[in-house]
Amino acid sequence: MSRASNLFQLCQIPSTNLLLRSSKFPRGMNVIPVWKLYPTLCFCKTVQTTTYEVVNGSYVPSTQTKQEKEMKDKSSAKLDTVGAFQKLPMVMPSVDILHSALRKAKRVLPTKGIANIAKRERNRGAKQLDALMKELVVPLRTYLESFPKKKYLHPYERSLIELTLGDGNYEEVLGNVDALRKKVVSVGKEHASFCAKSLTKREAEERLTEGVKKIEEVFNHEAQVVDDLLHIAKTLRAMPVVDLETPTLCLVGAPNVGKSSLVRTLSTGKPEVCNYPFTTRGILMGHIILNYQTFQVTDTPGLLKRSDEDRNNLEKLTLAVLSHLPTAILYVHDLSGECGTSPSDQFLIYKDIKERFSDHLWLDVVSKCDLLQKSPVVFITEDSPDHEELARYRKMGPNGAMHVSVKSEAGLAELKVRVHELLTSQMAKIRSQNSNQENLVIT
Repeated sequence: MSRASNLFQLCQIPSTNLLLRSSKFPRGMNVIPVWKLYPTLCFCKTVQTTTYEVVNGSYVPSTQTKQEKEMKDKSSAKLDTVGAFQKLPMVMPSVDILHSALRKAKRVLPTKGIANIAKRERNRGAKQLDALMKELVVPLRTYLESFPKKKYLHPYERSLIELTLGDGNYEEVLGNVDALRKKVVSVGKEHASFCAKSLTKREAEERLTEGVKKIEEVFNHEAQVVDDLLHIAKTLRAMPVVDLETPTLCLVGAPNVGKSSLVRTLSTGKPEVCNYPFTTRGILMGHIILNYQTFQVTDTPGLLKRSDEDRNNLEKLTLAVLSHLPTAILYVHDLSGECGTSPSDQFLIYKDIKERFSDHLWLDVVSKCDLLQKSPVVFITEDSPDHEELARYRKMGPNGAMHVSVKSEAGLAELKVRVHELLTSQMAKIRSQNSNQENLVIT
């Protein structure tokens, strides 16, 4: 007989027939062991937990759970934004951390209600040692949790860490801070437990003094790592903040060609202007306000004619900006012979950068046009200009380049108009890229 027919017959049986009368129970008490009579009524319903995705009109099991997708989205969001350095915590000097911990630990009192002097003293000693350990460890743990891991940073900020602090130095300092934290926890727990086992008041006092001295000694021995972390926080927090949604104009060129002077003229940035190479020691940020619109301007260290392996960290900073930030490039040339880099070397640097970052919006500017001579400047170390493009470059710069002079203000008005047009185009490019990314996410 099938299960369906059993169920149908069961429904037809009067409820009185299902009652079993037992002699073990008082008269009038009935028991219904339905599960014994009809075991086929015991069903097990499983809950479907597999997620499906629609692929080509069919349902395909998804390998990712909802939680995994949220974590992936969270990680991708972290990688697509900048500004992590401004969220770094304020790191206290190691001396201040220690003095604050000692002061707070001394205020800890024994548990109330302990009449025995020895018990009260060992209770006070154990609690003070535990408090001292925690007051030292909690700030260190907070720093470790607040400093971001490099893999979650934007590529531009990762490059800043490596080029500014040195490759691997950031992780090494954080690792040393974590090692110090573990040492303090180990020593603090050991001496707190040792003090709690004291038999007399005097013994408890001696073990408390010994424990405080030992914890202080361990912390002081490795305290320099906390000060190193303080230096890292100050250095990274001073880095300029770049808004990825705001069009950015990046000034590029050889050292001392006049990039900083143009930044001072075009924007609110006030970089140092001197007549020697590598005046710009880092990425400097300014802003341009045109027609009630705000744009960003970056002044970058100069580039020399050499391979990437031989470049110093200042030059690598410039390449990092061009590689990882959506910038429009204003390339500055100096053909007057004042910058220290020959026109032929500038030509080679320019060709390399132009080829490498050809997808960027571009504007060429020849600076110091008031110093240009009728005959092009030729350095002693240069070969004769038998190359037609190079010979033309020595005289006028690249095709379509603007000639400006900050000193005589020649061409500056037209430059500002061209820069505004360039940044407006950059804004449209950024919006188009964001729109394409949103469409990809939706599909």
